[in-house]
Amino acid sequence: MVLPLVAITAVALVVLWPSGDVERPEGYERPERVTGTVEALQPCSPELADVVGQGASGTCTSTRVRLDANAEHTGASAGDVVEAPLPMGTGAPRVEAGDDVVLFHSPGGLEAVQWSIADFDRSTPMYLLIALFAVAVVALSRWRGVASLLSLTASLALVIWFVLPNLLEGRSPLLVAIVAASGVMVVTLYLGHGIRAVTSVAFIGTLLSLVLAGVLGAYFSAAAQFTGFSNESVTFLSALREDLDYEGLILAGLIIGALGVLDDVTVTQAAAVWELRAADPTASRRRVFRAAMRIGRSHVTAAVNTLCLAYASSMLPLLLLLSLTSSDFGSALLSDGIGQEVLRGLVGSLGIVAAVPITTAIAVLIAGRPGLDSER
Repeated sequence: MVLPLVAITAVALVVLWPSGDVERPEGYERPERVTGTVEALQPCSPELADVVGQGASGTCTSTRVRLDANAEHTGASAGDVVEAPLPMGTGAPRVEAGDDVVLFHSPGGLEAVQWSIADFDRSTPMYLLIALFAVAVVALSRWRGVASLLSLTASLALVIWFVLPNLLEGRSPLLVAIVAASGVMVVTLYLGHGIRAVTSVAFIGTLLSLVLAGVLGAYFSAAAQFTGFSNESVTFLSALREDLDYEGLILAGLIIGALGVLDDVTVTQAAAVWELRAADPTASRRRVFRAAMRIGRSHVTAAVNTLCLAYASSMLPLLLLLSLTSSDFGSALLSDGIGQEVLRGLVGSLGIVAAVPITTAIAVLIAGRPGLDSER
């Protein structure tokens, strides 16, 4: 059962692999990213003041930034000092002397405003956190931890190098998400848990549950007439690319979001059946199924709660806005933006609920057969 699915996944990945020729908006030039350190705040030069005007304080303030070594591609040299206007407006970073910042270089603009501060440079703390995470995983799980990190890297690579370019090339988001999810499952499950019968059962259970979630998501998304425009990022993206399938992006996000929880549920459920069978080889299939379902019910409760809270946490600013502006919070939950997240959370949870009996039934049929113990 598994080998044909893996073969189909491999062929689909090859056939759908993006060409890499992403069509960018006409006239759009990507700004060049450079890092540097703020040396001081100072009054704007006359040329810069004429362009940016006066700030809220009535004076124009700019920054002196010393560039890092990655400025070579802009024509500047490491150690050069440039002037950049102080970021202004809601949400702008509050820059002080000594801060590490990210600058954008726009050579096509006026000379006085070729440099602008875009954000803080967070590379050091983020890389430190990634290293701490990797060390913790390997220290606890050893070689399995290494395999887990490799599978995580492969999953992120598929999303970045396969999913995103395919979506920008205009291919069906649902098709791209299913192929990518299947590829992620093959890599994650077999690399993280080994080539074993219990892993194959989890693979089949996850795939069937994802198909069910995709069908339910497609139906209810169409029935609720969601537009796909849920936040400012989508609105800005639509201004650059009108031809994308924004309704399909809802389903793609649903499938990819549910996958991370589904494989955890299916692997645990399949392993539970194998352990129950090993503990009592004489138990009937019905007895093993009932015992495994009792384990699965507890797991589903935690997994569904995790998935719904993950979607809710991503909507906190929007929920706060609705709390302040909406008199009927229940009706606000049915709005296009929040309704899409409710759809993702509920349909993903239905996939998790279905994964338990599906995976348990398959595992009960397979477990206990000669040569298919959990260690092989």
